[in-house]
Amino acid sequence: MQSCFNLSHLTLALLAMSAPGLGYAETLEIEGSEVPVQSTDLPVDGSIQALELENTHVLGSAQQELRQAPGVSIITSEDIQRRPPVNDISDIVRKMPGVNLTGNSASGSRGNNRQIDLRGMGPENTLILIDGKPVTSRNAVRYTRAGERDTRGDSNWVPAEQVERIEVLRGPAAARYGSGSMGGVVNIITKRPTDEFHGSLTAFTNLPEDDAEGMTRRTNFSLSGPLTENLTFRVYGNLNKTDADDSDINLAHTDAAAGSSLAAGREGVRNRDINGLVSWALDERQTLDFEAGFSRQGNIYAGDVGTGATDSQNPNSIISDLIGRETNTMYRENYSMTHHGDWDFGTSRVTAQYENTRNRRFLEGQTGSVDGDISADAQRATSTYDSYLVDGQLDIPMELMVQQVLTLGAEWNRQELDDPSTLNRSIGSDWSALPNSAAGSRSTRMDATLMAVYVEDNIEMTRDWILTPGLRLDHHDQFGSNWSPSLNTSYKLTDELTLQGGIARAFKAPNLYQSNPNYLYRSNGNGCAAGTTAGGGCYVLGNANLDPETSINKELGISFVRDGWSAGITYFRNDYDNKIVSSNVVVDTITNPGNPSQFAGILQWDNASDAVVKGWEGNLGIPLMGEAGKVLSWNTNFTYMQDNKDGDGNPLSVVPEYTVNTMLDWQVNQQLSLSLTGTYYGRQEPRVVNPTRDTVVSADNELRDRDPYHIWGVGGIYQVNDNLSFGAGINNLFDKRLFREGAGTSAGANTYNEPGRSFYASVTTSF
Repeated sequence: MQSCFNLSHLTLALLAMSAPGLGYAETLEIEGSEVPVQSTDLPVDGSIQALELENTHVLGSAQQELRQAPGVSIITSEDIQRRPPVNDISDIVRKMPGVNLTGNSASGSRGNNRQIDLRGMGPENTLILIDGKPVTSRNAVRYTRAGERDTRGDSNWVPAEQVERIEVLRGPAAARYGSGSMGGVVNIITKRPTDEFHGSLTAFTNLPEDDAEGMTRRTNFSLSGPLTENLTFRVYGNLNKTDADDSDINLAHTDAAAGSSLAAGREGVRNRDINGLVSWALDERQTLDFEAGFSRQGNIYAGDVGTGATDSQNPNSIISDLIGRETNTMYRENYSMTHHGDWDFGTSRVTAQYENTRNRRFLEGQTGSVDGDISADAQRATSTYDSYLVDGQLDIPMELMVQQVLTLGAEWNRQELDDPSTLNRSIGSDWSALPNSAAGSRSTRMDATLMAVYVEDNIEMTRDWILTPGLRLDHHDQFGSNWSPSLNTSYKLTDELTLQGGIARAFKAPNLYQSNPNYLYRSNGNGCAAGTTAGGGCYVLGNANLDPETSINKELGISFVRDGWSAGITYFRNDYDNKIVSSNVVVDTITNPGNPSQFAGILQWDNASDAVVKGWEGNLGIPLMGEAGKVLSWNTNFTYMQDNKDGDGNPLSVVPEYTVNTMLDWQVNQQLSLSLTGTYYGRQEPRVVNPTRDTVVSADNELRDRDPYHIWGVGGIYQVNDNLSFGAGINNLFDKRLFREGAGTSAGANTYNEPGRSFYASVTTSF
């Protein structure tokens, strides 16, 4: 029995059983819920009668309570099976309220590399977890002046079919996870080992109607079961390939007359994953999990470069030779050991994890080269990122005037990055050396150590009122200490109506590229800042004197649940301070010795921009047929982004003003289930000021909005028997296609491709 099940809430007489048929009290182990319990007792006259007790209330930990906050969504394995993602789980996470896929800025420079963005705070403020452990492999990818990384993020390391559930936490509920969680947290929970032998094999394919778009093929397996009486195991593997779009897919939609450069379609990806977990039951109170995994993720080049150069525009480019090849390959290894304890005083968890990522890629946008172009000599370099993590947590139920569960936790995280390709290269034969740029004098290594302690208390003020205060202290070895207080609460107005709210201070430490004064990044933009000249470009250096980014996150919501009906609305507001941007203030200049009239500026990252992000989220669930809608149900959610702009009037990321997701699920019979999905995306606005140049962008081109549009899909699953099922469906049923109309911001908000109609099918066999 979990110790967070508070027995003081349950008053049951365990009677000595001397009479035949005399019953006994029976409890159910469920956390954070109300459990009906029945008991039989022996009355005075000796007859046996059933005695019904009131619902038993179970008080969970602060973490369990926060999973029920208004800004939290849960995606189950059944949801994933009904609506399988084409490539990775971001395809289904984006269907939740408050979620979109965007770049990390409004620049549009990597328009098709969209990642999970929670409440408009940008992908770099979304923390990805796998089984509660942070995944930070994208830190191995160089950070550009516009705040972008050439990566698809960390949402593609687990095959969709091996996910048990996904927890999406937004707003104050996510602040407990520390640096990088200002927007929220996506926790991917994988399937656990089983006590009996089970296995599965799944094959999935997605075929676009237009052969200019990339096709997907995915195959994965799982096997789990007992090894001995005390040992169980689980292993899964995955092969996944999505082809790249044709390199000229956007050619007919590029406004070259207005200055737009051809931008590529979506890159492809190859995934190979293998993961194993062994769980050892040391005794009835303790388990020890050992996990190891290896993943390989390679992009398939489609011609996407920051400048949009093509062979005709740049005779020296080698783009045509690279189409269809991998120009960027990520290798990720993870090893962890986790101890779970269930004690008389409470529960405990201690985890140690090592994560290694190697990012092997062509030299792209390096110092001495055009920002975004692949080096003409097509050399490769490898950056290596290591993360060491130790964390632990105690949950202690207690009664001090009122029932409560106290949580105590601590973390230690060491991050190390070695990226020789961007730190110790020549700045170009035409320019004199920057300070400290001589060979060997500019270190290729950077590191940071973060330590944290936190305390939370889940307090039952009354039977209907739960109060959850928390306090987290993070210490960064370079940027000092940061306090993150939080306060969340929920109040049951009635059995069906609940009022919830919260406020928290979240923070994000500068990343290793931003904080390292040895980091050197070259941009060849003409006159990229005041003090530079046409053709001079500029260099961006890291800055050791930055302040962490912070955000005060607030939300208030009300929810209704009854017999399958559900409804809710939540208001959120994030006051975002000290956002780190590439400053356009030149701290020094260097002269081109071959052309003294050309000056290159030296810039640094700086805390320059504050922002306000606010809006509304809502949901409505309607049971149409069957008990609580188990036969036919209709669920809809929406997000209204009222504001997500910085002090210059630029959006933090290009997100729709409105997003509405609607899903109709029909369990036709025991074997067949069908679903209909639709998403409406509202108007999307581009940036209006180029913050790296402090200039208003071109009104005839870059200020163009992306008009509203909607996407629909249908799908179904046929369960032949317990061991065989088939799935099929159509994505983008009405073939609403959108094209990327220019590289960078030269097309306003039209910076990504929306793929057209495609047909998918899957088969799963299991035992």
